[in-house]
Order: sequence, then C-alpha cells, then structure tokens
Amino acid sequence: MQGEDKKKRKFKVFEITVLILIIILAIILLAIFAFVSNKWGKVNNVDLNKNDIIVSTNADENLSNYRNIAILGIDSREDTYSKGNRSDCIIIASINNDTKQVKMVSVYRDTYVQIEGYGLDKITHAYSYGGAELALNTLNTNLDLNIEEFVVVNFEAVKEAVDDIDGVTMQITDEEVSHIPGIEKAGTYNLTGEQALAYARIRHAEGGDYKRTERMRDVIAAIVEKVKTFNISQINKFIDNILPKVYTNITAADIFTLIPSITSMKITDSIGWPYETKGITLDRWYGVPITLESNVEMLHKEVFEESNYIPSDTVKQISQEIISKTGYSE
Repeated sequence: MQGEDKKKRKFKVFEITVLILIIILAIILLAIFAFVSNKWGKVNNVDLNKNDIIVSTNADENLSNYRNIAILGIDSREDTYSKGNRSDCIIIASINNDTKQVKMVSVYRDTYVQIEGYGLDKITHAYSYGGAELALNTLNTNLDLNIEEFVVVNFEAVKEAVDDIDGVTMQITDEEVSHIPGIEKAGTYNLTGEQALAYARIRHAEGGDYKRTERMRDVIAAIVEKVKTFNISQINKFIDNILPKVYTNITAADIFTLIPSITSMKITDSIGWPYETKGITLDRWYGVPITLESNVEMLHKEVFEESNYIPSDTVKQISQEIISKTGYSE
C-alpha cells in the first residue's frame, strides 16, 4: 500500500509540475502576444475583406506552401495611402513555409497587364485606380498568384527607415554617382536615407526601370539584414519609429505566427519580372511581356519550383489580348 501511495504522490507531483509549466508557457505566450499587439497597434491597419480578393485557381491549388506578400512603394511624399497614388515599387515577398527562404520578385511598374474594369494598362496604375485591393487582384489575375496580404509604404518612410538604422552600405557605380547627393566618385558608401532614396529611384541610367527595381530590392534587403543584427533595444526603437508609417492588412495575430521563424528567414533570390519584354508607345510607353503566358510560366518554375507549370486559362486569355493589341508575340 505504501508503495502504491508513493507512486500516486509521485504521479501527482508530476501532474502539478506539468500544469505549472503549461501555465508559465501560456503566460509567456500571452506576454509576447500582448507586446506584438501593442507594437502592431501603431500601424495604419486596414480591414480588407479577403472575400473581395481574387486568388488564381491555379495558385490556390499549387501555392499553399508559400506565403506571398505584396510590398508596395507609392509615389506619395505625404503620409497618405489612398487611391490616386501610383505604386512605383511593386515587390512580391515569397516565403517558403518549409525552408524559410524568401524570394523577392520586383514587378516592373510599366508592365502592360489587364486591370479589372480598366482594360490593358500599366500595372502601376492599379493601386491608383482601386487601392491595395485592385493592386492585389491585378497581380493575382495576371501572374497566377495567391496574394492576400500587403504592406504599403511611401518613399518618405523608406528614407526615414534608413536614417533610423544609421544608413545602409551600397556599392555605387560611375554612372550612379551624379544621381546621388553628396557622392562624388564611385565606391562603397554608407548611404543616408536621402542618398539611399535617390539611389533607389534612379531611372535615367543604363538598365532604366529594370535596374531601378533591382536597386529598390537591394535597399530593402540591406535594411532587413542590418536590422537582423540589432539588439532588442535597437529593434524596439526601430519598430516604434517605422510602424506608424506602414499601411497594411496584416494583423498582430498574423505577425505572431511568424515570430518563431523570423530569425531563420533568409532572402535568397532577387528577381525582376517580366523576364522578356518589349517596349511600345500607344497613348504612352508600356513594357509588354513577350509573352505574358511564357513569362508567368517561367516565374512559377523559378520562384515556386513548378517545373511543369501550365498557366491558367485566364492568363492565356489576357496574353492573347495583349498580343492582339500590340502585335508582339515574340
């Protein structure tokens, strides 16, 4: 009997210990969630009805293992994120949920695509016509994607973010020197916010808008990599300064689910899309995908490792409309 009583007491102690550990873990998780909620409460959060977002049928089936987020840089110099502002910078951050690898895909602002309700037009105009919702729908419809989350910043926010982290180190070429204030010769520099913004927005140089989007990706990647080296105090200060300048539909709960894997995430690729384009002047200049169908096929092969990808019927239809309008089939 004494042996049995001793076993019961040991088991009871074990149960109590487990219960205490669960309670402590719950308290820690609640504290972390409260911290995240408090910080994320500083952003300009918009409740975008996901039922209004068009997700490609192909993407819904094939991209369930990827979290795709649209990062939109608008040409507003003020703290306004409404319709009427063009998205001069369009980047898709694609997170592989298994490997935690992040691929950044820049969509060139002048790309000729189908915008619902407006016909064929530059993709930069989608945000101007219908805000984030139309921008996401345009990306999903034309590229066979499943983007439901977005982050919008204006260019002033990028400038302030760079200053908040005491600059970013970039390699400046001879051709880029004249576009950046305070830089007199080619070399490696720690750029201020003003200089980094000027660097990212260079268009009238070799490579045009294609090279410009690459510079934008490089600046964002540099910010991310530098912040990852910060201590808690530095990160806290950076978050407090930058979050009020962010406009998004990502919730605190969404961010909370990312916390365990954030430190293991790594940007592995920086890609410009479309791969093959040809310029045309109609009512204005456009960058025409040659063809939309083949460019979407290549995108899914490279970014999502779908070696036998076949674009959706919607993409094929839009591709034919572009060919009919421009005459560009190859």
